[in-house]
Amino acid sequence: MSNLKPKEIVKELDKYIIGQDKAKRSVAIALRNRWRRQQVPEDLRDEIAPKNIILIGPTGVGKTEIARRLSNLTDSPFSKIEASKFTEVGYVGRDVESMVRDLLELTVNTLKVREQEAVKEKAIQIAEERMLDLLLPKSEKHQAQKSDAAAETHLELLSSGGDESSSTREKLRSMLRNGKLDNRYVDLDVSDRAMPVVEIFSNVGMEEMGINFKDMLGGLIPKSTKRRKVKVPEAMETMAAEEAQNLVDLDKVVKQAIEKVEQSGIIFLDEIDKIVSKNGTQGPEVSREGVQRDLLPIVEGSTVTTKYGPVKSDNILFIAAGAFHTVKPSDLIPELQGRFPIRVELDSLGWKEFVRILTEPKNALLLQYLALLKTEGVEMIFENDAVEDIARIAEEVNNMTENIGARRLHTMMECLLEDILFDAPDLQEKRIVIDRLYVKNKLQDIKDDEDLSRYIL
Repeated sequence: MSNLKPKEIVKELDKYIIGQDKAKRSVAIALRNRWRRQQVPEDLRDEIAPKNIILIGPTGVGKTEIARRLSNLTDSPFSKIEASKFTEVGYVGRDVESMVRDLLELTVNTLKVREQEAVKEKAIQIAEERMLDLLLPKSEKHQAQKSDAAAETHLELLSSGGDESSSTREKLRSMLRNGKLDNRYVDLDVSDRAMPVVEIFSNVGMEEMGINFKDMLGGLIPKSTKRRKVKVPEAMETMAAEEAQNLVDLDKVVKQAIEKVEQSGIIFLDEIDKIVSKNGTQGPEVSREGVQRDLLPIVEGSTVTTKYGPVKSDNILFIAAGAFHTVKPSDLIPELQGRFPIRVELDSLGWKEFVRILTEPKNALLLQYLALLKTEGVEMIFENDAVEDIARIAEEVNNMTENIGARRLHTMMECLLEDILFDAPDLQEKRIVIDRLYVKNKLQDIKDDEDLSRYIL
């Protein structure tokens, strides 16, 4: 992140997201400000709060994609949450603090996997020694001598046949590395620790109760192992995974994860307009204004209790998004509005943007279908006129029915290529050209029949 200037962030986002320049600029500035905050003197650093953002725009224009690509760019802990899942504390549903817990859990798991990758070579070496012990068990006499010597002098006592055993071991090591033992079976003890399912119905999260039931029960239930007969490569893989887990310092991982979440975490709050009350509503607002009130301290900055320890949310960046069709951002409770100082309206997409979405991004929709059909040996070519027609029809259908933005293109492409995708394995002609006539034959009739297009396109 330290190397990415706002212009470079926008340039990277351009590779995947078409248009929406205002939104890209806003998130690029917010992201750079996080790096700037790290550089200021420490006494001032705690005073600088992240500038949270509300992205306003219809579905399918790139709100979620912007947030997701941002987290990939900066290697920041990222979590996407639907605001409509939450209810006010005390009612059945998720409480807002669970979003911070989920973010930390994801980060711990990600860092754990990275640490395991870092010690993979060492784990394989240890697994190899264990495998050689299985393939060439030491004699009972040798084992007894070794244990006695270890107890008295802490020195390993080699038996008289030590050189011979060592030579055999090295030969086995060479055969193991060359794959000559891949078809041999070994008896491997694997841990069989089935945890009982415990469901707790409570109006608070499990972490808030101060007890991690899984860990508590894990200590009470004895660790059982079962012996399996497996081939050497599978046994090596299992043992290497076990050793990698043993080599990772979990306390260090947790400490890093908490620091990473607190300093560079991003939480994307989707569908925030669904927790906004419409004027004149009656009755309890357990999943609307109640959620906003619960959300306020988290966004403002508070300490959340998790099973790994307390986590401060003061410097987590919150990006909220919503269509705001029937309500306005000003309908949010005033305190929450003040916590989202940056508001960006995203533009609706027209046929010109659809053409670019189909062809330009790194993961462009046409490239995905070309790659899928290439696996069947089918070469598919889209003419420019055909791509324009697909984009125009998508725009018209969006105008006639519900505007679902670029997601309409997925529906159009599936409808257009259904026959080719079905028959691809048996096609004799392996080169297919999609032209304007093909698009017209496939889509025009459905589009013209408004009732039919509502159900199909």
